[in-house]
Amino acid sequence: MNTEIQKKLNELAIKRSTPFCYHDYIECPDGRCPKCGSDDLMLSVRGVGCEYGTDWIVEHILQTELEPVNMDAAFEEMIRECYPETTTVGWLELDTISVLKEMDPISWRCAQADWESQEAGDEQIISFDNGSSYYSRKDLEEFIEART
Repeated sequence: MNTEIQKKLNELAIKRSTPFCYHDYIECPDGRCPKCGSDDLMLSVRGVGCEYGTDWIVEHILQTELEPVNMDAAFEEMIRECYPETTTVGWLELDTISVLKEMDPISWRCAQADWESQEAGDEQIISFDNGSSYYSRKDLEEFIEART
């Protein structure tokens, strides 16, 4: 994964959270608990929760503010760019995508999985949840740029 994007998302997560002492259950914006003196603080996001680390904040930000890529639609769009819109079978003119999907669904899924893997390897799409959802690199960069 692109470490620069991850770094900027972590910085955004820190900006949007407040250090929180779970022991005394208070926000500690100075980075040290005024009651117990601890600097071993969680991060709190109002209305969401508190926890150690920034991964959960990044996940929350992405889920609420950025739309993941619809991988099925993106793959279909790529196929439509590469192949003619219609395919002639005998005297019938059929939608190429429909023919491919219906005639060999296993091949279709394998081709889509290969395409997803290639896009992820080229970092055109990026996942923060081990491939359950992907975000466009371009969308992420624009999102980060608009918030920094």
